[in-house]
Amino acid sequence: MSIDTATAARVAKLARIRVDDDALPALAGEFNTILGFIEQLSEVDVDGVEPMVSVTPMRLKRRDDTVTDGGDAGSVLSNAPDAREGFYAVPKVVE
Repeated sequence: MSIDTATAARVAKLARIRVDDDALPALAGEFNTILGFIEQLSEVDVDGVEPMVSVTPMRLKRRDDTVTDGGDAGSVLSNAPDAREGFYAVPKVVE
């Protein structure tokens, strides 16, 4: 796939980036270089390669998946400007 100056101008407009007309050929060239790198990546054989999250081996910290009441509701509601009957009270917005 090749990007021409018209497509580069459209991408710049969609990204809300002002690009002078004389800089559009260079921008199109940069886009083409990036697309060339992406095409090179698609040629790599990744069959049998496990996906990884990080370059260093590590395990995520895990906790038990248990249902709780969330702790102390009173201390949470103490920060609210208006709380009634154990809930946040908010102004009515729908008639």
